[in-house]
Amino acid sequence: MSNLLIKNTRVLDGDPTDILIRDGRIAGIGPDLDADDAAVEDAGGRIAIPGLTEAHTHLDKSLLGFPWYFNDVGGGNLMAMIDNERQMKQRLGLDPHVQSMRHALQTAAFGATLIRSHVDIDTTGGLKALEGVMETAEKLKDVVTIETVAFPQSGLTISPGTYELLDEAMKMGADLMGGLDPCGVDKDPKGHLDAIFGLAEKHGKGLDIHLHERGELGAFSMEQILDRAEALGMKGKLTVSHAFCLGMTDPARVTPLLERLGALEASIMTTAPASSPAPLVKQMSEHGIKFGAGNDGIQDTWGPYGNGDMLERAKFVGLRSNLRSDAEMYMALDVCAGGGAEAMGMERREIKVGGIGDLVIVEGVSVAHAIVSHAPRKLVVKAGRVTARDGATLMEAP
Repeated sequence: MSNLLIKNTRVLDGDPTDILIRDGRIAGIGPDLDADDAAVEDAGGRIAIPGLTEAHTHLDKSLLGFPWYFNDVGGGNLMAMIDNERQMKQRLGLDPHVQSMRHALQTAAFGATLIRSHVDIDTTGGLKALEGVMETAEKLKDVVTIETVAFPQSGLTISPGTYELLDEAMKMGADLMGGLDPCGVDKDPKGHLDAIFGLAEKHGKGLDIHLHERGELGAFSMEQILDRAEALGMKGKLTVSHAFCLGMTDPARVTPLLERLGALEASIMTTAPASSPAPLVKQMSEHGIKFGAGNDGIQDTWGPYGNGDMLERAKFVGLRSNLRSDAEMYMALDVCAGGGAEAMGMERREIKVGGIGDLVIVEGVSVAHAIVSHAPRKLVVKAGRVTARDGATLMEAP
């Protein structure tokens, strides 16, 4: 942490001001601030927004730095994509530490100061992916905070030995227990959910469960997840990612799920997908559900899309939730910044006196303009330390 004075900036859409950060926290906001012991950066009238939050990604999977990957699997069969990815990671010789460094640094260059990464745990790769991402988290701790989820991507009950590996992953220090489509992948909702909730309880950790299952199947799985979380008193410790079933158009079916999620102080993470039903910003807000967003995997064996930019993702969140006015676009930004941090169970990133000194200096006439244009970031600051400038991190990727 260091002392930093940012001159001539606009906090969101406010008037020009200065921001002083001391010992990692915002110590002052106002015109004509002075601090002899602080480094000085002139924002040139640009906008300051809170540090961005990448709340759902897969750092161990990206093919950044590799030659172009020609995808011949497509997106029609989930298990085919899972199997192909597991095989290709071995065939290509992916190093989880190198790939997670490349991915995390690119995400940080776009302004993220928090990342939650799901990390594959399976009987082919063992704990190698987690070891690599944890090494990256340690090396980048002054650039971006990385949280890990032990994720049974290839299934749990259908893959003997995975349970034991997940147990070891939690002992190693994975931050959360993961889960995946208990009906669609394992076809054993009771066995899958009993296992992951049991491991979470054993290690005193929260859960973040991928739930791609749609419609009634997804609603059934969501009910099973909520039943266990309620029985175990897991208030504030449950996250459901994707949650496509909450995009069902039947309020009588969805509203009770939303009410239960709100009562549990649960979090929902979305990618604001174009091709799937999805939970919406105002829907989550109305029920007091913490809501974050992420890019998911980027440029990997699943698909060629994504770049790690959470300001661009805020645009997709706004588009998916039909947020159009400038005031509504603040909601989209919050999902990808302070609100996303809260959804991760961390302190809200907010530009206020006493707040954490994580912020991004962005180009734009207004916040809405910055979101939709998402130009290279002028400056990224974590806890008062400049980590990226003009769209590139100060630390080079391997």
